[in-house]
Amino acid sequence: MPKPASLRILTVANQKGGVGKTTTTVNLAAALSMGGLKVVVIDLDPQGNASTALGVEHLDNAGIYEVLMGQSTMSQVIQKVAGFPSLECVSSNTSLAQAEIELVPMVAREMRLKEAIEELVAERAAVGESIDYIFIDCPPSLGLLTINAFTSAKEVLIPIQCEYYSLEGLSQLLKTFELVKKRLNPTLKLSTLVLTMFNNTNLANDVANEIRKHYPNELIDIPIPRTVRVSEAPGFKQTVMTYDPVSPGAVAYMSVARELAERGKPFDSNVVSINYKREGEIA
Repeated sequence: MPKPASLRILTVANQKGGVGKTTTTVNLAAALSMGGLKVVVIDLDPQGNASTALGVEHLDNAGIYEVLMGQSTMSQVIQKVAGFPSLECVSSNTSLAQAEIELVPMVAREMRLKEAIEELVAERAAVGESIDYIFIDCPPSLGLLTINAFTSAKEVLIPIQCEYYSLEGLSQLLKTFELVKKRLNPTLKLSTLVLTMFNNTNLANDVANEIRKHYPNELIDIPIPRTVRVSEAPGFKQTVMTYDPVSPGAVAYMSVARELAERGKPFDSNVVSINYKREGEIA
């Protein structure tokens, strides 16, 4: 898959639970890594489901909580994901549940994650290493952890379950997005929408059509089907990309990852120039 023009940091967010947020995070990260890109997943959800799906030890290990509290650097707690040479994970643990409270009195509390990511990127650059993608898996809420994720990211990726409740959740999330964009991170953009848990019913198609109508440029129009294999994979501490790579869910996530990578590749001005001349000659 093509390398991005520069590091892409994507916050995967939706305050509605059960929409496939973590599943989308880990499977897109795994797919991009399988495509030859260097990817880091930051598990910012106290439930630690992304860490579990990637097979990373997290219950008793230092992770993102210690980073946010200033007790560790990200390079000290980052872990390699088994089976993926270029995929790493900063895990969550149960202590992260109290971070929402402990962050409140801290100076620049909304910037803690941003500073930690910048430090990691600078350390890698100093030794000649680069990171292509960073995915931040958010909790299903709009608290300080999610605000930190929005402040740290360049892009927001929103998984949307094809049900009407998800449309309500999307409008609430976008209000928070606009507030953070205005106050804390003016370069943040809503870049990607992904349809998850899709089954070919009238309701699912109606919701998908609404998304297509309002967000034609942001939507990656490759619905992720509701399949048992995708749900089974975390129980074996795997993503569906390795658990059953030929299943419909894995094929769909690989296609979404490829489209995501294509959207981020460097702009080739030479190709545009050639095309323009050819059009002029024809005219």
